[in-house]
Amino acid sequence: MLVLGRAQTEALIDMDALIDALAPAMADLTAGRGSAPDRIAALVPEQEGFLAAMPGYAPSAGVLMTKLVSLFPRNAGTPLPTHQAVVLVFDPATGEPAALLDGTAITAARTAACSALSARLLAREDATVLAILGTGVQARSHVRAMCRVRPIREVRIAGRDQAGAAALAAELSSVTDAEVRAVRTYAEALDGAHIAAATTHALEPVVRRPWLTPGVHVTSVGFNPAGREIDDATIADALVCVESRHAALAPFPAGSNDLLMPIRDGVITADHVHAELGELVSGSRPGRTSSDEITLYKSVGVAVQDAVAAALVVTAARERSVGEHIDLA
Repeated sequence: MLVLGRAQTEALIDMDALIDALAPAMADLTAGRGSAPDRIAALVPEQEGFLAAMPGYAPSAGVLMTKLVSLFPRNAGTPLPTHQAVVLVFDPATGEPAALLDGTAITAARTAACSALSARLLAREDATVLAILGTGVQARSHVRAMCRVRPIREVRIAGRDQAGAAALAAELSSVTDAEVRAVRTYAEALDGAHIAAATTHALEPVVRRPWLTPGVHVTSVGFNPAGREIDDATIADALVCVESRHAALAPFPAGSNDLLMPIRDGVITADHVHAELGELVSGSRPGRTSSDEITLYKSVGVAVQDAVAAALVVTAARERSVGEHIDLA
């Protein structure tokens, strides 16, 4: 079995290839060819954390896998990330365990890559201003991914910690040609932005309808079982798209409070979810219909995304003779 550590996994991730490969995988999921059951979780209430299992099969990538991922929000501000994971890849023809790799890098990359895919499908072609809400791992990944699908010239970063936002802006200035700067508030970051990426652990919405410019594409990947990133008015006004209706509207730990709360309160119904990404990829549902339309991709994370990323990394590792091999027999 091939074993890859985090540094090896990160070095083998090709973001452009990952964005491209996610499109057929999402279409497979929507069509029922792929499989991504709802994640299940063992709760650790004294740490406000949990450990979740996410099996998935992506036939377009020829991969069967499962991810074990922990979410420990109290790690924020420490050397440890809030999300940590491992991925175990199996041979889809025989079920034999084939590879074990770091899942923390996989999670960061596939989440941002699918947000970038949503921007490719929904954002205006002339989108040049990107707002990043949050200063963690996903903030970094989203800047790198979004700049690959739209001609981003300006990136604004806002977070709860202004010093953290400034440090991240300085760091990212060296890896992108866009002008990257920290701003004081979420509202300032969103003012005039063409794409907004919410990557927080917020209790209260960091995206609010009065702060948004007509035509903006919003992506939301943050998760807090007690909170949400997007306010009711934005949800109500936006063309809402998801990876999977079933996953997005499922109860904890699979679904999204950003959708479940306004459904519960009668602001929208489940039918307000316009499309799955797979429907946009296949063309069975339309995307943006006007330059002023607000579009919203709400991500909850599905295992076919991890499967695609893992398949690309394992293939690259074998081609380059990277990693260690162990015998489980």
